[in-house]
Amino acid sequence: TAFADPDNEAKVQKAFSELSKGKTVIMIAHRLSTVADADCIYVIKDGLIAESGRRDELLEKNGVFAEMWKEYAASVEWKVAKEGESNVAR
Repeated sequence: TAFADPDNEAKVQKAFSELSKGKTVIMIAHRLSTVADADCIYVIKDGLIAESGRRDELLEKNGVFAEMWKEYAASVEWKVAKEGESNVAR
């Protein structure tokens, strides 16, 4: 869904969620929001599986996934500032 704007990405994810109910799905994603509700997430770093688990478990480990999630959360808040404003997320 990297090609999609936020509204269409949400629609694609909702449709995918419905279509994949009761099925095993292997998904490769760069956007963390795409895999946030997965039963098991595998985090790949330097070509190796660095961590695995559900989102809440990975966040508790405070490892690679947690760091990526913090960066993702900050990027969601980021906007291009108007002239004279700061673009720092609040």
